[in-house]
Amino acid sequence: MQALMLAAGMGKRLGRYTKDGTKCMVPVNGKALIEYAIEALVKNGIKKFIVVVGYKSDVLIDFINSKFNESNLGGMEIEYIENKVYDKTNNIYSLYMAKDKLYEDDTILLESDLIFKPEIIGKLIECRDKNLAVVSHFESWMDGTCTILDEKRNITGMVDKATFNWFETENYYKTVNIYKFSKDFSKNYYVPFLEAYQKAFGKNEYYEQVLKVLSFLSSSTLKGLPVSGDDWYEIDDPSDLSIAENRFATGKEKLVQLQHRYGGYWRFPQLKDYCYLVNPYFPPKKMVDEMEVSFKTLLTQYPSGAAQESLLAGKIFNILPENIVVGNGAAELISSIGDLLSGTVAIPYPTFNEYPERFKNCKLVPVPTNREDFSYMADDILKTVKSEKANAVLLINPDNPSGNFLKKDDVISLLAELKKLNVTLIFDESFIDFADREIRYTLLEQNILDKYENLVVVKSISKSYGVPGLRLGILASKNADYVGKIKKTNAIWNINSFGEYFLQIYEKYKKSYSAACDSIADERARFVKELSKIGWLKVFPSQANFILCKLDKNHRADDLAVKLLEDNIYIKDLTGKKCFEEPNYIRLAIRDKNDNDFLVKSLEEIDMKSRILRGGGKGRHFKFSSTS
Repeated sequence: MQALMLAAGMGKRLGRYTKDGTKCMVPVNGKALIEYAIEALVKNGIKKFIVVVGYKSDVLIDFINSKFNESNLGGMEIEYIENKVYDKTNNIYSLYMAKDKLYEDDTILLESDLIFKPEIIGKLIECRDKNLAVVSHFESWMDGTCTILDEKRNITGMVDKATFNWFETENYYKTVNIYKFSKDFSKNYYVPFLEAYQKAFGKNEYYEQVLKVLSFLSSSTLKGLPVSGDDWYEIDDPSDLSIAENRFATGKEKLVQLQHRYGGYWRFPQLKDYCYLVNPYFPPKKMVDEMEVSFKTLLTQYPSGAAQESLLAGKIFNILPENIVVGNGAAELISSIGDLLSGTVAIPYPTFNEYPERFKNCKLVPVPTNREDFSYMADDILKTVKSEKANAVLLINPDNPSGNFLKKDDVISLLAELKKLNVTLIFDESFIDFADREIRYTLLEQNILDKYENLVVVKSISKSYGVPGLRLGILASKNADYVGKIKKTNAIWNINSFGEYFLQIYEKYKKSYSAACDSIADERARFVKELSKIGWLKVFPSQANFILCKLDKNHRADDLAVKLLEDNIYIKDLTGKKCFEEPNYIRLAIRDKNDNDFLVKSLEEIDMKSRILRGGGKGRHFKFSSTS
């Protein structure tokens, strides 16, 4: 068995990454793609590797020679074929140039822009089928040629961009661009068709087109070998490179890279996200269907301006439009608040860092909290206001990440006292809808706003209503001048058409939203009960859609986060956040029952390993290492 790589292309879309080298020299986490490929071939006992070079061929050959020699090639021989017209041809011609090599032995064909796990090569070699295309069940991030398989894995059709149908993707398998061809197949079928196709359509075509013709003529010519989407990635541009680095990172580096993405996790469909906070029970399917029906209209139409958005939000919350403003997520509104705020602000810590980071013109003073459970009362806030002469208070209720909750009567009493002192209360109730039914409330009521002009209410629609992709948040205050200033700081079209349409149709789904919040409260109670069974976790009470946990001294939060990421579970490691200097605090979002049970099972398995090691190691405690 030999291997053949097509590496003649210029890789223009990678820009600066291929300015001084070829596409397969692009590094992923410090190692070039060609290094990954050669190491995978050596590991699986391949004895000959043919590389078709072209663009910067001398640079590529020198690079390979500098990285590999007899001692680390395991006896594998490397040969080169040069495509001197690489800038005028495509991969069909590069492959045809290697036709004589295809006649010599069964061949694994690789493209140069891939990173993949070595196990794929092993599966190709071990499979008894002589002619195979490695494929992966289609996921939304994939692009390029797809295949259709029958029940025997025969490729019965190949789907290119011209025939691709998004409504049939359940039946599609993306080609990974790794193949196994027997020498008989190459000699009697593939190479003759390569030659004929070039004569008919020219040399600036793709070899996949020939495979499409062959699959059309005979469905038993080529079979598919399905692999997981986690096992490979194709790198065409800098965005692909970033994602590949994340997918193929290991240990703590993988966690750090994921943390720095701040979202976009649809590119990682296997990931279960317990870090970002979203309502898993809303919106309902019927609402999603309604938005899908209007997709083309919303995509091609401008949204309304701020005045109309305020009317829609005012209708939902029964608040006058001059007292409410819609933001591009709560983050935009927080930034606007920070631009207008000055003086001394009292803040209970720990809290959502976005607020203090935006309060750049203010002196921030902490409200004392109980260091055992991070709880505090309204009186603690009032005492700090008086002692520090604060002119504003930030209160997130339930607080993030502690889950601390102040009941309505306590907050109203605090408001009244702050009003006497001419102190503004910035009240963020982004998570308040998830509180237990009997204590759930809102300050988004016109009569409350009218009575307390010192009140500013912020609510993240993204978090509460399960639509973070729409980027919606609201701010309400009796002070119309203040609300007007916030509106002026925002762009006229700060809300897109999809967000506006959500506000427009929400009224029809109010009961579904209420039921979804009840489901969160019920699942939180169950989830807390299950987590509390894990001996090394201290679970804090919460009224939000997340739970704060403290690990015992034998476990570290960062190590746990790395270990869980191996099971595609992403949690919030709070290490380094204010009040969490010790590396043993985590925050877990509440997902649905099945996902939460999956997390609990993973934690129980960790607990079991811990018990075994403690029992078998003379009291030695189990602790993850950062490289585990």
